[in-house]
Amino acid sequence: MADFQTVAQISDLDPGQMKSVDLGGEEVVVVNVDGEYFAFGNTCPHSGGPLVDGELSGDIVTCPWHSTPFNVKTGEAQPGGVTDDPVPTYEIRLEGNDIQIKTP
Repeated sequence: MADFQTVAQISDLDPGQMKSVDLGGEEVVVVNVDGEYFAFGNTCPHSGGPLVDGELSGDIVTCPWHSTPFNVKTGEAQPGGVTDDPVPTYEIRLEGNDIQIKTP
């Protein structure tokens, strides 16, 4: 059976907001995209930029250091960036008001 960890509350994230959380020692970003929640690694694979500090536009977050865009749903790097390497994504579920991420 999968283990899920509560990392935030639905009320913590308005649409278009991101929040960095700790998931077993890993820094993960939880994001609200139009009422849907997604989770992805906070570290840009190019040079370690903190994605939580990037600009979010729809389901794309742009690294604040070198402007590589990533899809927050899939983790895939988007065209126009300096890397093709993806960021990890995590399974997420809602339990009442709790936002939970499946632990790796």
